[in-house]
Amino acid sequence: MNDAHIAAIVTESGLSPAQVSATAALLAEGATVPFVARYRKEATGSLDEIQITLVRDRLHALAALDARREAVLKSLEQHGHLTAELKTKIDAAASLSELEDLYLPYRPKRRTRATVAREKGLAPLAQLLFEQNGCLPVKEAAAFVDPEKGVADSQEALAGARDIMAEMVNENPAARADLRQLFAAQAVIRSTVATGQEAAGAKYRDYFDWTEPAASAATRVPGSPIMIRVASRWASRPSRLKASFVANSMVSPKRTMPMYLPRSS
Repeated sequence: MNDAHIAAIVTESGLSPAQVSATAALLAEGATVPFVARYRKEATGSLDEIQITLVRDRLHALAALDARREAVLKSLEQHGHLTAELKTKIDAAASLSELEDLYLPYRPKRRTRATVAREKGLAPLAQLLFEQNGCLPVKEAAAFVDPEKGVADSQEALAGARDIMAEMVNENPAARADLRQLFAAQAVIRSTVATGQEAAGAKYRDYFDWTEPAASAATRVPGSPIMIRVASRWASRPSRLKASFVANSMVSPKRTMPMYLPRSS
């Protein structure tokens, strides 16, 4: 039993340490959720199935987080990227998404347009533009024109700098966290039936034209993203339900991120 996991669940759930510890011990012995709820009330303080399931799922999630954390630290150390500051941040990561955001800049990856731009010597230009200090982009880009490196003119230099800046933002943990919070607060989940699949998907007709704020969908099973995923599992190629997340911003137009649903294996 991991004391840190128990303490985290106690903080998150409001349950007592004794309740969480007893539930964790029973589950570790192989007891099922219904069994614990019905026949071990004296040990758990009369926790119901929902509370016991919460404890079980968080135990599994925290164990998976620790395993992934160990793998990330090992990879960073092997590739010479691990610093004391980075290790502190990784040790403090409280979720897989936070952990993966920290690892993303160092993850072995394919050759990207930003990689090519850096090889052309455009990283300093990208950094200069990223700082937004009032410089004139076209004027600054002229200094990076080098046909021998594949930068024919200022526009090509700026295009490469944009690729680098896009990757910088994508790999910035704070930016990713802010965007995730934006979608959690403002996103709208929409699902529609794929063209020509109305009859085959009749069982899930409630989701043929369905819209709900993500914030409220996450709090209940019938309209949650999980339900959409379940509704798509029966689908053979092509998937018969399509869904998207749409976030509204005060400073920019609507942004849509398609969510491609998993097919059953």
